[in-house]
Amino acid sequence: MADLLHVTDANFEGEILKSETPALVDFWAAWCGPCRAIAPVVEELAKDYAGKLKVAKMNVDENSQTPAKYGIRAIPTLILFKNGNVADQITGAVSKSQIENAVKKML
Repeated sequence: MADLLHVTDANFEGEILKSETPALVDFWAAWCGPCRAIAPVVEELAKDYAGKLKVAKMNVDENSQTPAKYGIRAIPTLILFKNGNVADQITGAVSKSQIENAVKKML
């Protein structure tokens, strides 16, 4: 999926915090059922908002520093970043419309 970025602790700052484009980061893990449930929604948003919104996924099992920094205790957690700051945060498997409303508010 070309529109979907996979970020790590190493490239998070450059790809997300320093991005001029607002970003949505999906913090997930392979063993998490609700994470798998919202994955298609996240992929759709990456396509729908290509060029306007950077959409990324971060595996919390492989990257511990960034989730810890943002206090992620439950997954899936989606965090919207704008100008390097947290603009909104959504925890749990929520509907596409709920995520889209948060995205629209930020854009």
